[in-house]
Amino acid sequence: MPPDQINPLISAQPAPFRAAQYVRMSTEHQQYSTDNQADKILEYAQRRNIEIVRTYADEGKSGLSLGGRASLQKLIADVETGVADFTLVLVYDVSRWGRFQDADEAAFYEYKLKRKGILVAYVAEQFENDGSPVSTIVKGVKRAMAGEYSRELSAKVFAGQCRLIELGFRQGGPAGFGLRRVLLDQSGNLKSALQRGEHKSLQTDRVILVPGTDAEVATVNQMFQWLIQDDMAISAIANRLNGIPVLTDLDRPWNYSTVRQVLTNEKYIGNNVYNRHSFKLKKKHVDNPPDMWIRKEGAFTGVVPVATFMTAQEILAERSRKLTDQELLEHLKRLYAECGSLSGFIINQALGRATASMYS
Repeated sequence: MPPDQINPLISAQPAPFRAAQYVRMSTEHQQYSTDNQADKILEYAQRRNIEIVRTYADEGKSGLSLGGRASLQKLIADVETGVADFTLVLVYDVSRWGRFQDADEAAFYEYKLKRKGILVAYVAEQFENDGSPVSTIVKGVKRAMAGEYSRELSAKVFAGQCRLIELGFRQGGPAGFGLRRVLLDQSGNLKSALQRGEHKSLQTDRVILVPGTDAEVATVNQMFQWLIQDDMAISAIANRLNGIPVLTDLDRPWNYSTVRQVLTNEKYIGNNVYNRHSFKLKKKHVDNPPDMWIRKEGAFTGVVPVATFMTAQEILAERSRKLTDQELLEHLKRLYAECGSLSGFIINQALGRATASMYS
């Protein structure tokens, strides 16, 4: 029979389902993770007559929360605004959708798609995400397991970091003004200095702090002398540095916070202090009490004498002591007698602990 006489209802192939794929990897070390996920998703799609028309990829993004995962946010937004040109979302497994600490959060984001008529399929799982009681139970367990994996990993990583701190090695963060990061190999031999933004490439390498240039070390000590000998306010020290001018380690002007960081951080006397603040599982920033800090004294070569540093801490502690209303008024009286007038500018420039904002 000629081709033009074949019944088109019999010969026509069913149109493929249009789908988007979502891939995610947690860290930059998982270089090929998203490619591997995409390969498995493509195999799944080809077996089931599914056409992948769009890709949403979050590379180097944690699965603990939706924050920072721009592609997943866009996927949800595209579905909710009706611009999505697909009816299915393919994900490698439940953990790639997210390791949310609350399993209901993962279900919530999936439900937002489902109520718009778009289903999520986990291609590497042993269950079909078809809404059956079995799949619902298994999926709930998988979500809980994904969150528990992150909790266990967090505890192991924290314990390892604490151990390295106690051994005298630096854990993350810039060196700071007047200091430099130096890379050591697993035998403790010096390898090279780490520039701003550079990271170690081998897991067995370690980082320590060493003094910076002579000029920077001199500037750090000068800041302490301005505080101790000249009784200068922190804001006044920042103004003096900017007037020289001297820039911070990030090539920016100084301000209250950057000066205070230098004057209060124990790394300038060679101490290694960790866990002063925590942000575990990306839940909440917490300022930990001193008894939770992990400390290694004399881990590095200090650039400020210990006695000088401790004197500075006493001065700053006294300045931060809460003033009574009577003490504030006495301060204003003395200032008025000296200047003959009062203004926010005069109050802020005066040597002392009271500022215009405190009076407000």
